[in-house]
Amino acid sequence: MANETIFKRYEGNPIIKPEDVKNANSVFNSAVVKFKKGYAGVFRVDTTRMFSELHAGWSDDGINWKIEDKQIDMKGNTSKNYKTASCYDPRVVLIDGTYYVTWCYYPAGISCHIGVAKTKDFKTFYQITEIMLPYNRNAVLFEGKINGRFACLNRPSDPFHTSFGEVFYAESDDLIHWGNHKFVFGATGGWQRSKVGPGPAPIKIKDGWLMIYHGVRITCSGYIYCMGGAILDGKEPWKVKYRARPYLLAPSTQYEMVGDVPNVIFPCSILHDKKSDKVSIYYGAADTVVGLATADMGELVSWIKKNSD
Repeated sequence: MANETIFKRYEGNPIIKPEDVKNANSVFNSAVVKFKKGYAGVFRVDTTRMFSELHAGWSDDGINWKIEDKQIDMKGNTSKNYKTASCYDPRVVLIDGTYYVTWCYYPAGISCHIGVAKTKDFKTFYQITEIMLPYNRNAVLFEGKINGRFACLNRPSDPFHTSFGEVFYAESDDLIHWGNHKFVFGATGGWQRSKVGPGPAPIKIKDGWLMIYHGVRITCSGYIYCMGGAILDGKEPWKVKYRARPYLLAPSTQYEMVGDVPNVIFPCSILHDKKSDKVSIYYGAADTVVGLATADMGELVSWIKKNSD
């Protein structure tokens, strides 16, 4: 298929469509993880009222999903207007036996915040707090602690759909107080000349941390979102060891080019099957559906190194 480098699209794409969830206008930019003998996830569902909600879902095979019709009933330190706060673009990561969810939302006014919650069973979710100062988007936790501390990548923003974006690193002892903020990287040229942002939770590999991210090019006809790859240092993840110049995947199929927001590939989840060494990426396509693409981990890492600056 056109523009496939290392990742190959699943032939049955898109794997999740609006008709899979009651009263959904679109389902996209969602996060899935391995859970018990199958899979679980948190899904962005934009309703027919055009509100963005977080819904839980489960699957036996990672392809056929049952997504709850009702949004997650968040417990804990949650804003009073959570149910109408437009919650979107979740990420999920397992750390020390607990699943943590991060997402972007508007708990007050026009300030976009990052929420963080925890769950053990994907049925009961407890919000811990809101991390980072507003305005911020696309915060994602690392899949393990670094030097005994929680760590995340995030993209500072403004109240609206920004024409800029750079990736920063931060760390915390308790998920509430964050510091040691470090610049990771920004936009360069070509397919990522306008802005960049973190994708799925970085995963630990022999060479450091594998980072999948999105890059944006603003054209005369609008924004084009592509997927890229980098490898960060294992002990100091704000240091970039390798960053591929070409994209890993770009919009080229009808479901990626036509939708509520055309020409978008927005990666939110990565699964690594260590037995087969297969890497699976779940991505939002055209802000309407969820697509799946797979690659071999060894080939992916080698490709990023070979094509790095």
